[in-house]
Amino acid sequence: MVDEATRKSLSGIPLLKTKAGPRDKELWVQRLKEEFQALIKYVETNKQQDNDWFRLESNKEGTRWFGKCWYIQDLLKYEFDVEFDIPVTYPTTAPEIALPELDGKTAKMYRGGKICLTDHFKPLWARNVPKFGIAHAMALGLGPWLAVEIPDLIQKGVVVYKEKHAIEKNKNSSSFLYIVHIYTTVLALCKKPSMSSSFVRSPPFTACFMSP
Repeated sequence: MVDEATRKSLSGIPLLKTKAGPRDKELWVQRLKEEFQALIKYVETNKQQDNDWFRLESNKEGTRWFGKCWYIQDLLKYEFDVEFDIPVTYPTTAPEIALPELDGKTAKMYRGGKICLTDHFKPLWARNVPKFGIAHAMALGLGPWLAVEIPDLIQKGVVVYKEKHAIEKNKNSSSFLYIVHIYTTVLALCKKPSMSSSFVRSPPFTACFMSP
């Protein structure tokens, strides 16, 4: 089941329309545009709800994604590398999100640090193809997994705090400017016959999903 907090987050994520995977060329460019728009909206909503918890960037083809996610407990920020590839059969098949540094540290994880999703995730995803995208996978998959597993791993001493200081809330409004900047770049991309080699690697894209 989807809890109320997750349901609220999902309600703010735009649904996608284009059913296309990495092999679909021009249609994949359109799909990526929708993915970016949904991610931007999700990040923006999270910031408004004081629940900013990840940043992502991708390779130039939009087929490999990587970045950071974090979980906050007792005002301490536990940060982890996150990565996943877009399956060839995407969006019919959801991406397998991995936290490599936690590989082997919990039973709720497959080889390579791929998180074990709930029994409800795959049927829910299947019912919503092609409407669900990367933002939905983060909200329905990684977010709930972190909320359940990380507190338990902290309590067991498997995950320990690595930073030297407690987190401080940052409400710098400049993050919105990054979002506007990348959104403009996304729109420009769709006017081109092929993907720009500098698009997803450009600083505005990375900044869009990271706290200033």
